[in-house]
Amino acid sequence: MKHLLTLLLSGLLLGASFAARAQSAVPNTLNATLDGYDYPHPVRYLRLRLEGQPVRMAYMDVPPAAKVANGRTVLLLHGKNFFGAYWRATIEALSKAGFRVVVPDQVGFGKSDKPNIHYSFHQLARNTRQLLDTLGVPRAVVLGHSMGGMLATRFAIEYPAATERLVLENPIGLEDYRRGVPFQTVTEATATELKASEETIRKYHASYYPGPYPQQHDQWLLPLAAQTRHPDFPGVAVASALTYDMIYQQPVCYEFDRVRAPTLLVIGQQDRTVVGKGLVKDAKVLASLGQYPALGQRTAKAIRGSKLVELPGVGHIPHLQEPQQFHAALLAFLK
Repeated sequence: MKHLLTLLLSGLLLGASFAARAQSAVPNTLNATLDGYDYPHPVRYLRLRLEGQPVRMAYMDVPPAAKVANGRTVLLLHGKNFFGAYWRATIEALSKAGFRVVVPDQVGFGKSDKPNIHYSFHQLARNTRQLLDTLGVPRAVVLGHSMGGMLATRFAIEYPAATERLVLENPIGLEDYRRGVPFQTVTEATATELKASEETIRKYHASYYPGPYPQQHDQWLLPLAAQTRHPDFPGVAVASALTYDMIYQQPVCYEFDRVRAPTLLVIGQQDRTVVGKGLVKDAKVLASLGQYPALGQRTAKAIRGSKLVELPGVGHIPHLQEPQQFHAALLAFLK
């Protein structure tokens, strides 16, 4: 019993120490492009022109470990409430396995610019294809988490020759949110985004985990909270509202039969994420949404020849909550 208490106390102290280090590494305030916040690898920029505006798209390009380089590339696409840095452990696992890893921050997110434009998955996919072309990558494994799963699906449909394999990690958009979530205008969504604070962001991120909130997640939450305290935040809020509207208005769930790439679905079975959940007032309607066990099975049937890996007890972010399980499934699929 004494040994167990010692282990528990050690774990609590380690978690508190990690949380303290994460907090100290993040400035109290960050601008729209997270200047002053370090990513795990050097960040470069692709210059684009969208709707007449010059726009920078940030990305990391991580080479494989030299002795095991296999000549293949993996493209990692982040979720809506995240940015490329949260792929840190996955980048390391893939690089050690011999893969080159390209990790963009989509326009509107992370260290990329946040222009006030019409956001679409088609445009984000085209931007991403232009990035790969610029880097001399004709073909890649495309891995998308959450919103990145919607984008990865669109990329695979629009650019099948450039998609070696497709991996969807707890993607949103496995259902059409318009069938249960009330519509809101971009102006209304912006007003909601402007109310964001560290407290509200923390509450939302905690819902990604079925158990206690892990303190080490603060390293991905605190940069977003720091942006709410910067004068740039209104522009960040507008971009967030516009990309919410993109997700709501542009479902991909009706087009899974168009995917031709070999596909892996990794689904944390405790995930109940619903985009726009706070707008749903009918308890029965809400209970019918975000049922990832059923959604995963339905999507696996819709994508010809796909493989489904179900992770019991895992929530919305397998690569953070259970990285060993996630990376084992991923690397086995890529062999």
